[in-house]
Amino acid sequence: MPGPMDGVRVIELGVWIAGPAAGGILADWGADVVKIEPPAGDPSRMFQFMLGGDMPTNPVFEMDNRSKRSIVLDLATPGGIEAALKLLGDADVFITNVRSEGLARLGLDWDSLHTRNPRLVYCSVTGYGLDGDDANRPAYDIAAFWARSGIAGLLTPAGADPPFQRGGMGDHNTGLAAAGAVSAALFAREKNGQGQLVATSLYREGAYTISFDMNMALMWGAHPAIGQRETMASVTVNNYKASDDRRFWIVGLEGDRHWPPLARVVGHPEWIDDPRFATGRARAANAAELIALLDEVFATKPLEDWTVVFGTEPDFFWAPVNSIDDVIADPQATAAGMFVDVPDGVTTTRMVASPVDFHGTPWAPRMTAPGLGEHTDEILSELGYDHTRIDAMRDAGAFG
Repeated sequence: MPGPMDGVRVIELGVWIAGPAAGGILADWGADVVKIEPPAGDPSRMFQFMLGGDMPTNPVFEMDNRSKRSIVLDLATPGGIEAALKLLGDADVFITNVRSEGLARLGLDWDSLHTRNPRLVYCSVTGYGLDGDDANRPAYDIAAFWARSGIAGLLTPAGADPPFQRGGMGDHNTGLAAAGAVSAALFAREKNGQGQLVATSLYREGAYTISFDMNMALMWGAHPAIGQRETMASVTVNNYKASDDRRFWIVGLEGDRHWPPLARVVGHPEWIDDPRFATGRARAANAAELIALLDEVFATKPLEDWTVVFGTEPDFFWAPVNSIDDVIADPQATAAGMFVDVPDGVTTTRMVASPVDFHGTPWAPRMTAPGLGEHTDEILSELGYDHTRIDAMRDAGAFG
């Protein structure tokens, strides 16, 4: 199944996660993604040893690099940069998260490549954007997306330490934004024949992630408090714990609509009209008392039993607070297309799917992530290099 990006040639010069994530999504969608790597390889290959010791696979690298082809080029050598420019000469898309000043030194900046290939869509993924004092400041997602954008601060209760984000959270959000930008730019090129520069950053994606709060600050000057579950004003939007210590989240955003089902599932329909709880204002004023009462009731049954009870009320909206293992075992995760089976040369390896399906042009992964430089000779041959020239480049150190 070719996918909607079938026939699109993408050249990726990316390291770690954000840039390769964008390329990985486009590869899932059917693009031919050629990954240029330095002789030492994308440093993301080190996750296999950083996190797994002697494990035989690299789940982090696989997630963002399956279905790509890898070519090793030392861009500090004449042969290496020449081959890179040949690759980009008729490419549709260039994706990079290398800092702008480094790209300019190599002649791989937007202006230089646009002159060579006016149809090229050039996608820049940075930490802090293309302009300003910090345009070339190094950044990982824990710095630009998590810390500096306000997300970590927003999630830190007063007097507590900031929480740690999970690996690649900002990178993958930013990669998805970049893939969307590339798609839009390719659509525009169909109309006007011209490529363009598209750009996103970890910092900007962080602000967009918390734009609910950010826009309230911009427009109202308001900063909603961080909720404390024991005193949440809306008891129908809170998490509770069953007798087996399994937590679940009730998400009744419309208090007047969702309060009666909650009162009924806990076996207290009389609370619906109780003056302490009958209105949203009353429930907010007596939130601590009501949450304590709900906690007592929910502690009487395991979550499996509560699930049956919750199912009796169509307007009772809730979800379990799952572990990753819970999600993997959840039949709905499979039904929702959350996982994909990637051909690995022997059978298939199950991985997380990129989060979009196309029912008219369905995609499927073609292979696991390439070995370092696995396709170097193949790709150079496609560019017109013969074996003699490739061997000469190798002797000259173009591949490290």
